[in-house]
Amino acid sequence: MKKGTKKTRSSYLSRTTRGERIGRVVNGFFLLLIVLVTVYPFWHVVMYSLSDSHASMSGGVFLWPRDFSLLSYQQLLSTRQLYISYRNTILKTLVGTVIALVITSMTAYPLSLKRFKGRGFFSMLIFFTMLFSGGMIPTYLLIRDLHLLDTFWVYVLPGAMSAYNMFILRNFFQSIPPSLEESALLDGANPFQVLIHIVLPLSGPALAALAMFYGVGLWNGYMDNVLYVNDQNLQLLQNYLRQLIAAAGAKSGTVSEMSDISAASRLTEETVKMTVISVSVIPVLIVYPFLQKYYTKGVMVGSVKG
Repeated sequence: MKKGTKKTRSSYLSRTTRGERIGRVVNGFFLLLIVLVTVYPFWHVVMYSLSDSHASMSGGVFLWPRDFSLLSYQQLLSTRQLYISYRNTILKTLVGTVIALVITSMTAYPLSLKRFKGRGFFSMLIFFTMLFSGGMIPTYLLIRDLHLLDTFWVYVLPGAMSAYNMFILRNFFQSIPPSLEESALLDGANPFQVLIHIVLPLSGPALAALAMFYGVGLWNGYMDNVLYVNDQNLQLLQNYLRQLIAAAGAKSGTVSEMSDISAASRLTEETVKMTVISVSVIPVLIVYPFLQKYYTKGVMVGSVKG
């Protein structure tokens, strides 16, 4: 049986035409080109940040560091505010993602049940928020009246649920066989127990995909810090790095916080930008591979039913 299988495979390979082999080579070339176009920009940023500031000003393609130097990283990592901002951003991402998944799940589950009366009305209300918003000033007044200004919770509560993500999860829940829920209800389980013990364990791919959506959005967000928070102890990483770039261009401001002012003054604005980009993106690149395998499956399965 094994010999027959080997013969079949070898005969199949021998039957491939010259055009098919050329097509495979061309496809491989284009795939390699796409990989290079995708990976090289980040590689360029990292190599630029590891180069000496004055050597890197010559420009061109960066395959390796020019006059290798860690000065920019040493100066950036020497600032105390960087670690405070990292702490706040990590807490915002973790706490915000958990709260968002809980609220999104508890909203999507009842709206996925056909027996729930008024689910069309409530779905339309939620969909309405995707088309219109109150605007910046009314939102600020609302957050002020809720006493969320200069608090950590202003980062996670106002945007705790995305209507788009809720509809994705609702559609995923609708793809779960109703017989599972009916069996659990006959055994005496209540709807909350069905959600916790049956629906959510079967929704791992969709939850992982939404966790990535929420996590990346929370990690990259900084406007809530700009608009609603003045306390430096609550500053977010993205906002702090934005200030660093602005200060590097003016050779003043936040640069004075670095341990060696004379060394910091030798850094060019472009080097600071490249270092800042590397520091802000690395955590996302570390986490993404663990969630990437769920991404396509979670979104595609959730988009089957409307």
